[in-house]
Amino acid sequence: MRDLIIAIDGHSSTGKSTLAKLLAKELGYIHIDSGAMYRAITLYALDNGLINANLVNESMLLDQLDLIDIRFEFNPENGKNEILLNGVNVEERIREMEISSKVSIIAKIAEVRDFAVDLQRKMSEKKRIVMDGRDIGTTVFPNADVKLFLTTSAHERAVRRYEELLKTEHPSTYTEVLKNINERDEMDTTREISPLRKADDAIVIDNGNMTPQETLDKVLEIIKQLK
Repeated sequence: MRDLIIAIDGHSSTGKSTLAKLLAKELGYIHIDSGAMYRAITLYALDNGLINANLVNESMLLDQLDLIDIRFEFNPENGKNEILLNGVNVEERIREMEISSKVSIIAKIAEVRDFAVDLQRKMSEKKRIVMDGRDIGTTVFPNADVKLFLTTSAHERAVRRYEELLKTEHPSTYTEVLKNINERDEMDTTREISPLRKADDAIVIDNGNMTPQETLDKVLEIIKQLK
């Protein structure tokens, strides 16, 4: 099989990252979690006092973008690619609700998206990557070899995210998670810069009643059909 760039888009908590990680492991590819990159930038902004309530000090953030170093590093202990922000592993911190509630206001800033897209394209120069996010098949890699769009109901996504958070040190309520998901959906689909939408040639997968393994198996069948 030829080397591929695989783009996975969809709403929050549809299992994009889970699928991307499983697919990358199965194919021996590198997984780049674009959502984690925006979360890492959000964490930087919060840690440096650049966000007050829902207001971002954009000028200061843009002045400091060159100070933000984001990398993905393979962790042999769990077999996953984990994100490092300025040399520090922040894989757990970026999943906290505080980050989830602020990431959309960071991700909608045009210069921040340009910064992240440049990083993503540099990471993919040798192909053999799986990247997930919200504008991968439409903006970052419009010529990706495989484009997938994951979808399921807001309720199902909230249940999944709620159960994930219960296993962390920062649990939340189902109501809070559902509210956050609905707010993020609204912001992601209505922002002026690279709004979330399905690429015309993307394959839609509703995985509401599918396990991660079943979703992976379906995608592998799709890839096997490529010439």
